[in-house]
Amino acid sequence: MSAVPVRALAAFLDRPGRTCPVSYRYAPRSLARAPDFAAETLYIAGGLYGNVEALEALVALAASEDASLAFNGDFHWFDVVPADFERVGRVAAAHRAIRGNVETEIAGEDSGAGCGCAYPADVSDAEVTRSNEILVRLRETARRFPELRARLGSLPMNLVARVGDARVGIVHGDAGALAGWGFAQDHLDDPRNARWIHNAFHDAKVDVFASSHTCLPVCRAFDLDRGRAVVINNGAAGMPNFSGAGFGIVTRVATQPAPFETLYGVRVREVFVDAVALAFDTARWVERFLAAWPEGSSAHASYFGRIDRGPRYTLAQAAPRAA
Repeated sequence: MSAVPVRALAAFLDRPGRTCPVSYRYAPRSLARAPDFAAETLYIAGGLYGNVEALEALVALAASEDASLAFNGDFHWFDVVPADFERVGRVAAAHRAIRGNVETEIAGEDSGAGCGCAYPADVSDAEVTRSNEILVRLRETARRFPELRARLGSLPMNLVARVGDARVGIVHGDAGALAGWGFAQDHLDDPRNARWIHNAFHDAKVDVFASSHTCLPVCRAFDLDRGRAVVINNGAAGMPNFSGAGFGIVTRVATQPAPFETLYGVRVREVFVDAVALAFDTARWVERFLAAWPEGSSAHASYFGRIDRGPRYTLAQAAPRAA
């Protein structure tokens, strides 16, 4: 490779919002530990993005089954209004949680990583710039709550849960990095990544990886030497995940089937792993979002189209493939 492409690549990776700091990384084998907690029914919610209406719906959903609740990162994002930020922070503090790139970056001052999303090349520079701008504004709000802010920085990057006879690795990005994209749909479906995925399950000694970060949901099962394993990425709990559909998605892992219809799922060992639609007061949420992020703002430019119409993504793309 010539020096010019190398310099161009280095310049690309050096841009805030494109990088994944070394401090974001962990070895998959770090999850091969005793479980941090156990549950019979567990809801895992990533990408709440400061949506207070979705938060209320999520807490009610978990309570309806007397289930455990874990936030797997990016529960803050659009909640720049202090009352909303505090509300989201207090609820997350009352449950198990790991930090996403958003929480990591607002817990401290500018790390040089921008929003910490480690966006891939197919995300435009304009999108990355707007995310960095959102992060700056959210950090200003976070400074008003030093206690909550300090807690965010102390949250772990992953958790291990035992649900029935299954071990569940709760991560934000992927098996090796807080902002990793290895559990995005295109990565999971690329045969070139099969060995990495199998090695991740082997090293972590989990049956399920529950992730978020990529903002689009996907569920894929893999047949390993020791049995079936699954990656389930809930996409976003606080935003639409499919074209024309306004609900968020959360992951449910339980020893018993859900007492309602789920979007899709798989069975691993004796455990049910499902994607569950999270319906919330969309009209109220849109009103709240526009009050904080009116037309012309960074978040409006990047996200309002998705909030209004959903992304260009379908349930068929997210659902497990037929064996």
